[in-house]
This record gives sequence, structure tokens and C-alpha cells, in this order.
Amino acid sequence: METRVLVLDGNQRACLAAVRSLGAHGLWVAVGETSGPSLAGTSRYCQRSCSYPDPSKDPRAFFEALLALIDEHSVTFLLPITEATTYVVLRYRDELPPAVTVPFPPEASVEKLADKNQLFEFAVEKGIPIPDTIQCGNRQEGLAAVAQIDDFPIVLKPFKSKILNTDGILSTRVLIAHNVTEAESLLNAHGFFEYPFTIQSFIEGVGQGVFALFSHGQPVCYFSHRRLREKPPGGGVSVLSESAPLDAQLKNSAEKLLVGAGWHGVAMVEFRVSPTGTGYLMEVNPRFWGSLQLAIDSGIDFPWLLYLISTGQQVPQVQWVRRRVRWVLGDLDRLFIVLKSSPSTYSWRQKLQEILRFLSPGRHTRHEVNRWGDLQPFWFELKQYVRALKGQ
Repeated sequence: METRVLVLDGNQRACLAAVRSLGAHGLWVAVGETSGPSLAGTSRYCQRSCSYPDPSKDPRAFFEALLALIDEHSVTFLLPITEATTYVVLRYRDELPPAVTVPFPPEASVEKLADKNQLFEFAVEKGIPIPDTIQCGNRQEGLAAVAQIDDFPIVLKPFKSKILNTDGILSTRVLIAHNVTEAESLLNAHGFFEYPFTIQSFIEGVGQGVFALFSHGQPVCYFSHRRLREKPPGGGVSVLSESAPLDAQLKNSAEKLLVGAGWHGVAMVEFRVSPTGTGYLMEVNPRFWGSLQLAIDSGIDFPWLLYLISTGQQVPQVQWVRRRVRWVLGDLDRLFIVLKSSPSTYSWRQKLQEILRFLSPGRHTRHEVNRWGDLQPFWFELKQYVRALKGQ
């Protein structure tokens, strides 16, 4: 039987990277999104571009449409990219046709890592450093807890970034409070604090991630990178990054978690490394990450390797090489933010330096979206970008 792949979330850059990877290996690949066309759907490696209802508004309608697409295109391998589509697919996984492979472990294993309340309990069992943590079942428990806290700032962390309900998906976010009054205000202002969350001490330091592929509880490969520029500049989405050696302590912590959970598939384990060098666990995301193309360019072709382990095929040995990848429109956005900043944030000399850095990203830097062999996604992205600028 011919392998036919359906990759979801076509407007994600990670989706584009996966489509290019799997398509370049000769697989038939379709792309789905809530509306068409999409970024990855314009790639020359995409054979069909499909649309479906927004899972965040009607999860069940999304899944019913997904079943129809699977039947229409004889899909045998289903790859959700975002948490929203992943959680819906896993919730109704038993209703998928038997011939369809979904590269994830059972939902209970996913919840053990994706549910931050469960994750931090599990991390303590495994001896992995976490910030000082108070678990709260709802807003009232949180209000009672913050009234007893003397050491600020604190971090209010919902148990999931996407909470799946029968009638939709609720998006949440991590918030920082600098005093009791601010903490109480935040807890009262956001509906997602009606659900479980944690209160954690704020860890000074830098964020670092370990990207991993596991096969039925055993590690296949790891990857790590350094963020060279982010949007916004103070911390956010990586717009220029390069592959980097893996930190031994972080790898050890990630491996304890993923082996203990019997993990299967890809995972991004995020840490915050303090000035003393201790890596504190922040979260685990059971999905591909935004800088996926960098890993592929560096020799760790995660989408292809994921397909091989999920279909019972032999996995070749891999070794990373140093590469640098740039998301050019994201980098341009970052530059605009810098140039519009006040002189107290960036002096005119610093702004000039940032312009020069933007114009000279490095001789061996590859572009994430705009690639000579597959330019249509960049033209699509550029049109969307210009349209958004005109709407401002």
C-alpha cells in the first residue's frame, strides 16, 4: 500500500519543514489548514491542499472533517503539528481507521508530560530540578496561596497552553506577577485560572531546549540550538538560530523524563538555566518546534526519522553539523521593533549596528522559508506579510 501522509496546521513553519522533508523522500503528502491556501500548502512537495473546521471552535466538527479527508485521500500517516490539533486527534484516536498511523504514544503518556501539574510531580520523582512549586486546583486555591507568598516575582503557569473542552479549545498563557496585588489581579482577570495551574518561583537565567526523538521509550536522537536573535528582542520566537552542542545535564534530565514516560515520537523539553548552571524544568511540548528546519539542515531529519520509527523501518545513524537558519520576515519584524524603540532602550548607534547585522546574517546562513528549489511558500508568506502591514 502506498504511504499517503496528511500533515495538519499548514500555516506553521514547522509544517512546511515537515512537508519538505517527507516530500523530498518521495512520500505523497497532503496539507490541511482551517482555510486555504496555506504556507505549506503552496510547497511543490504538497500534492493536495485541504481545509477543515477550526478545532479551537468545534473540536468534534474538525475531527469529523478529518475522517472525511482521510477517507477521500486514503491517508495512512497523520501528522498534527500544533497542540490544538494534536490533543483533538488523541482524544478521538480510537475512531481513526486502523490503517492510519499517528506517531504518538497513548494519551495517558502524553498527559503525563503535557499536563504541567502531572509533569512537575513526575520530575520530582525523577530527581529533576524544578522551581519552587505550589499546585492549585482552581482560582480560589491560588488566591489563598499567593496571600502567603513573600518572595516575588512568581510565575502563574496554567496546566496546559491549550485546554480541550467538548465545545472548543481554551488558549492560556504563562503570567508573571511582581507582588501580591498583581498576582490577585491576574488570577481574577483570566478565566483559565478556573482550571488547575501552578505557582512557581521565578528563575533568573536563559532558556534552553532539548529536542528529542524516541521510539517506544528509547532514545533515537537529540538536537540542540542557540538562539541568536529573537522576536521580540527581549525574548520570544527565534528568528536566527544555529545548531549547538547538547548540554549533558539537560540531556540527562530530558532522558529521565522521556524514558520514564515510555515516550514515542518527538518532544521538546524546555529548561531555564540559572547563572549557577542548574537547568530547571519548565515544560515538555509533545510536538514539533518552530526551528525544525534548522535541525533538518543540521543533519537531524526529524520528520523522516519519525516516519521511519513509526512504520517499523530501520533508522540510519545520524550526526549533526553546525548550521545557521534565519526566518527572514520574522527577523525584519524584529528590526522594526528595535528601530521603533526609545533611545533609552536602543541608542542610535545600537540601532545602526542592528541594521548592519540584519544585512549581514552570515555567509553560511540558510533561509528557513525562502528556498530556491521551493519559492512559492515565501511568496505566499510575503503577500500575507504585506497585507498585514497595510492593515495596520
